[in-house]
Formats: sequence, structure tokens, C-alpha cells
Amino acid sequence: MSTTADQTDLDTLTRRLDREHVFHSWSAQAHLAPFPIAGGSGTRVWDHSGRTWLDFSSQLVNVNIGHQHPAVVEAITEQARLLTTIAPSTANLARGRAAEAIAGLAPAGFEKVFFTNGGADANENAIRMARLHTGRDKILSRYRSYHGNTGAAIVATGDWRRLPNEYARGHVHFFGPYQYRSEFWADTPEQECERALHHLRRVIEAEGASSIAGILLESIPGTAGVIVPPDGYLAGVRALADEFGIVLILDEVMAGFGRTGAWFAFERHNVVPDLITFAKGVNSGYVPLGGVLLSDAVAATFDERVFPGGLTYSGHPLATAAAVATIEAMTSEGIVEHAHAIGVDVLRPALAGLAERHEVIGEVRGEGVFWALELVSDRATREPVSAAVMGRIKSALFERDLLPFVSENRIHVVPPCVVTAEEIAQAVAIYDDVLSTSI
Repeated sequence: MSTTADQTDLDTLTRRLDREHVFHSWSAQAHLAPFPIAGGSGTRVWDHSGRTWLDFSSQLVNVNIGHQHPAVVEAITEQARLLTTIAPSTANLARGRAAEAIAGLAPAGFEKVFFTNGGADANENAIRMARLHTGRDKILSRYRSYHGNTGAAIVATGDWRRLPNEYARGHVHFFGPYQYRSEFWADTPEQECERALHHLRRVIEAEGASSIAGILLESIPGTAGVIVPPDGYLAGVRALADEFGIVLILDEVMAGFGRTGAWFAFERHNVVPDLITFAKGVNSGYVPLGGVLLSDAVAATFDERVFPGGLTYSGHPLATAAAVATIEAMTSEGIVEHAHAIGVDVLRPALAGLAERHEVIGEVRGEGVFWALELVSDRATREPVSAAVMGRIKSALFERDLLPFVSENRIHVVPPCVVTAEEIAQAVAIYDDVLSTSI
């Protein structure tokens, strides 16, 4: 067994190797200080010396089933013994079973799955499919959104990350509903919905409906703030897409596979899209995997026409074996139902209680295990807290052994779907302490 000194040396070695050789995403490189993670289980991770953190980030909101679920680890191990990789042009049992399982969770009329390596290339290929299906070019997406970091996906993204990357053509952005910071001077969810839909209609008309291939939306914008759409909004977008012959693409990369307490976040909104993109929770990120669920109508476009897209690792056996095991475990263990119940019964009231105690919390919003606390310096003006305040909060949470997901002026409360009431109580106590001492 390693000594404590040996374990500390491993943490030091991990840091050194990272700083010397790893180029990190979305970062200036000179002053990074990433912390080492050696292992994990359930909702917790630890470093080599044994310090443990409660993971309320689910890493990048993808470890839905929790760290190191034994059934998923065993499925990967068993598949590795059998066949580690194979070309996507072949038929493979793990790939076929994964496609069948994923299609079985979708609405009726979805039989085919195109596998990718993650969410960005899922959205990239969904955009390609919409353009080829319609013969049109433009893609409409929201300003408050994130769709990935490949060529078209990053330009479809609405936040700052698209600005240094605007190389893809044919992208138009619009404002979606966000009543807390309404672009439409709305006083009620009903007004916000009606005015946001009117705005989208006018964008479609002004851009020329005959030039628009697809509308790409996160069912619930995640990184942008867990912005749950008002009732009727997604159905209204569906109606506009039908009216103008536009493909509706719903991005379920972050919101799907249990995160909102449902298999797909759009389920409660009385809407069926034409294309569904997914990744992250489909196998909790154990092996990279994403994909596009195609409606039968879109899939038929390519019955006699070559689909001009492909990836070396499309439907990788290790990744798809992990997906099958994840879906089976989530089903047999009632993990999706648990995420719904704990969201309603535990997380929602606990976070509402935090807001009652802390004026800095301007709004609490979310579903399932997908929540955000929006922090403001003044509730009346809704002025966001500063980056300096958020930096102090993030550091204080980490020092109190909680891994947070912090974005702009928000704390995203996004634990694995298997989180317990006791773990939520522990996390909320840490949030409570930090918000009392670090503002």
C-alpha cells in the first residue's frame, strides 16, 4: 500500500505533468493550476492523498449515473476483452444494441441513430442533415446557448465563445424566453412566451423562411443558465417550424438522459422535434459518445442519397457498450425517477430556502438535478454580482470540499442523478456557509 508521502508525490507529479504538457480548453495557459483527481465513486471524487470532494458539477454536467458505476465499468471491461474497436462501416452488436436502446427512449417515429464522438459533432451533423433535407442553408439558434466547439456548432452557439470562431456560414441568432432578464418587457411567463414566439416569427420572416434549414435549440439552455422555457414555448416553435417547412433540432446534450428527471427534457412540453442530439448522460461520459436521433422523415432523405458525413469512431464499441449498460442500469435502478423525485421533494425546497436566507440569490430555477442560482448584487435592479465575487465563491466552495459548476454570475447545482438527500443537505450547508462569508 502506498504511504501518504507517496500519494502526495503522485498529486505533485500529476500537477507537474499537466502544467508541462497539457494544453487546456477555454483558458489562457500561463497561470492555470488544475487540481489532481485520482478516483471517484457515486457523487464523490478524490485526489491521490485522499482528500475527497462532493461533486456537484457532475464534471461537465455529464456524469449522470455517478462515478464508477460498477455495471457500466464491467460492460466496458467485458467489451474490451471481446473487441476494443472496429470501423463504423461494419455491423457491431454493441453499436446495434445501443442504437436500439436509444431509439426506444425517443418518441414514435425515430428508428435511426447516427453516432458521433460527442455533443459538438452531434450538432454539427444535425445541421448538415437539416440543410441536406431541406435544400436550404441558414440555421437559427438562440443567443443564450452553447452547442459545442466544432465549426458550425460553435457559430450556432450564442455566447462569447463563438466570436473568435465565426468561420461557418449561414447562422442567425435570436432571443429566447428568459423572464428574469426579459428582452420583451414581459411581466408573466405567458407574456414572455407569446412575445418570444412573435420575435422568432419576425426573425423567420425577415430572414426569409425559404432560406432557413433548421432551428437549433437546447430544450433547456444549460451552460447559459438552466433557463427552463415557459409552458407553450417549445410547442410554439414546433408550430412555426411546421408552418415554414423548417427542421426543428432539439439539443439534449446536457439536458437529456435523466438530468431533468426525464429521459429527454422536451417530454413535458408536448413537442416532437425532427432531430434530437445527445451525448454526455447517454453513458455518463465514461467513454466519449454522442449522436443524432433522426425522425423517419429525415432519415428517408438518405435512403437513396449518400449522407456526406462520417467519423472514424462513430459507434465505438466501448462507448456503445457503456451506453447500453448505462440505460439498463438507469432503468432497473429507477435513476431517472429518482432524479425527478429528489428534484421536487428535496432540491427545489432546499434551494428555495437558500434564497430566503440570502439576498444575493436573485432567482432559483431548474428541474430534476438541473438547477441554477442566479446571484445579484441588488434584487431590485438584478445587477449581477462581479467576477471577483464569483471567484471568491468558487474558491470557497472548493476549499469546503465541494466541486461547483460556476458560470458567469451563477452557481449551477448539477449533482449526479444518484445524489441522496443527505448529500444534498451537506451541499446546501456548504452553499449556505459560503454565501454567508464570501460575498
